[in-house]
Amino acid sequence: MFTSQTSSFQDSIDVEERDDFDNEEISGYGQKIQLNCYYTIYLYQGTRSEASGENVAWNQRRADSTTSQEDFSLTLIDSSLPPEAEPELRTYISRRLGKGALLGGMGNIATVELSIPEQGVGCYCCLLEQERSPEQPDADGNGYVVCFMGGSEKGLNLYPFALELDKYVQGLHSSLQTPELQNLETEVRPYLSQWYEESVMHIYRVVQLVQSNISFLLHAALSQTHVELSNSDERTKADVSRFIKAASLQGLSQQDATTASLCKAVTEDTHTELIIDCSTSPPTFSNTVSNRFCDDWIQAFLNGAERCNPFLLRQILENFKLKAIQDMNSLKRFVRQAEMSHYALFRCCLFLQGCGNGDVLLQNARAEHSDLPEACSIIGVLEEFLKEPPPARA
Repeated sequence: MFTSQTSSFQDSIDVEERDDFDNEEISGYGQKIQLNCYYTIYLYQGTRSEASGENVAWNQRRADSTTSQEDFSLTLIDSSLPPEAEPELRTYISRRLGKGALLGGMGNIATVELSIPEQGVGCYCCLLEQERSPEQPDADGNGYVVCFMGGSEKGLNLYPFALELDKYVQGLHSSLQTPELQNLETEVRPYLSQWYEESVMHIYRVVQLVQSNISFLLHAALSQTHVELSNSDERTKADVSRFIKAASLQGLSQQDATTASLCKAVTEDTHTELIIDCSTSPPTFSNTVSNRFCDDWIQAFLNGAERCNPFLLRQILENFKLKAIQDMNSLKRFVRQAEMSHYALFRCCLFLQGCGNGDVLLQNARAEHSDLPEACSIIGVLEEFLKEPPPARA
């Protein structure tokens, strides 16, 4: 099901050598980039709802920054956009709201053309609705529209970060409860200003931190190995945790049952915990495990980090997962065929030997087929095959 999204392993990791990008895209991926990022927050009011006194006063003071439609009004609260670009964004958001394209609590990403140096940028916008009163359950609610802009229209966009941005916007809820946002300068603005660092740059920071040791984290993510950081600040711990979660296949194979079985099997061995000591530079790793598959992705991550390109790094990470999923699906197909054919078993052995990820694939397969004795028997044969050293060449 994933074959149409990534043509081959080499295509996935060697972005700079691909021929199917146009020259502008190659330039965007290949050069070291420095992208600007912007934020904007609007007060959203349904015109059929009863506006509170402070919201009326807010609108009166900001009449020149308010756009009114038949069913709602949109008033600027704060923005880091240039003055000439903000009204263009407000017009765009008004059209989206008028079409019902913004749903409460769910972010929407598109490319917008604004009067900024980047011209076309990725724009994430989300409507945060306030709770409706029991007296007016059917009235249009009030709330806030939060917009984050960065990246570009040529592949360097915000789509892969949608879940992170949704979560980040939800963290703003508690700060939006004060009348007239009296905490705008002390809480809201600093929080909005950090959206790019907190929601987009974490993969870049992890690669910068661990460098060529990134293969150990990739292997830990695929094998559901617990990672423990010592002598580290909270931000670094959160970055590594989010990287592991983004790189893992959790929830993608037989849902939670396989993950639970795999985690149980892994945690039975206390020596499988990957330990990272951040008191040294670079950090010191203990109980490290990797394989050829994970090692082959090291250079791709280092290249992305060297270009300061978090969007490319996220695409590389997604391609890494897609290739692992493809190999997992291939193994499952071979195991089913091997139940009826010795030749299929031989092909399965060759596949595991060639993919470089046999240990992880068999670990996942054993957890997923734990209730199928015949499949477990075949997996046991394959595990013994991988333990045998390859024959020496004459």
